[in-house]
Amino acid sequence: MEGMLFNIFAGLAVLSALLVVLNPLSRNPVTSAMFLVITMISISGLFVLLGAYFLAAVQIPVYAGAVMVLFLFVIMLLDLQRSPDGNSISLAWPWDPGRGRPFFGLQKFARIDVRRGLPAARSGRERSSGGYNGQGVGSTQALGQALFSFGKRVHPFPFEIVSVLLLVAMVG
Repeated sequence: MEGMLFNIFAGLAVLSALLVVLNPLSRNPVTSAMFLVITMISISGLFVLLGAYFLAAVQIPVYAGAVMVLFLFVIMLLDLQRSPDGNSISLAWPWDPGRGRPFFGLQKFARIDVRRGLPAARSGRERSSGGYNGQGVGSTQALGQALFSFGKRVHPFPFEIVSVLLLVAMVG
């Protein structure tokens, strides 16, 4: 049952994420934003399957709610006009194979990190003989310790940078 639900949520997430970018149904950007909402809700379902109930509960109001409202405001403020020949003006770049090179470079580095194993996964494997058991992942305590604790963790500095950037954006 859990495997079937995982396949449903993962397939829906991948399909709706592809429809955000490659939308054959409509050239309207609002339709793409709605597919992004479906993607966020299906990712929330994946968090539930992982046992990260807090992250699943926060995923919907924060990403599918607040961030999508912000995206829709930006889409509406762009006010895309039709060109004189009747085609809609697109903000997309023309297809160029060279534009994807940085992403392939990131993928190469990501594969290297996965082969070595992430630091949290390595420490989990060292603690238990059967591999990383995943206890505490997604709980509020584990999330708070990952974000705010110093020492081996590297999240407090980027978290503070994002806090300052959000403050600057809010002030104007």
